[in-house]
Amino acid sequence: QVQLVESGGGLVQAGGSLRLSCAASGRTFSSVAGWFRQSPGKEREFVAAISASGGLTTYADSVKGRFTISRDNAKNTVYLQMNSLKPEDTAVYYCATGTRIGFSGYKVRGSYDSWGQGTQVTVSS
Repeated sequence: QVQLVESGGGLVQAGGSLRLSCAASGRTFSSVAGWFRQSPGKEREFVAAISASGGLTTYADSVKGRFTISRDNAKNTVYLQMNSLKPEDTAVYYCATGTRIGFSGYKVRGSYDSWGQGTQVTVSS
């Protein structure tokens, strides 16, 4: 079982940037990784995902062009660079991973079996 720990959240003004990190331990972080987010009263939604090698990425339409997911497998870490932040990006952001996730499952919450505890991102207007 892999343990995931997110960091990098905080309070930022609209238009600002944050970089989230997700560090893995317990086993090599060599599988698909995704970022999801959840705001109060809403379901957890997909944000971005990256393949094991880092060569394939996909994004939710709401963040496309503003967020970038990347990974450093040597450091067992996945990142989410968030630019041009908007108040509607305010949420708890979760990192997740799973084994044997095909591309069709990248955006599906149920495809992932290991989750971090989340990090709060608050964007003020």
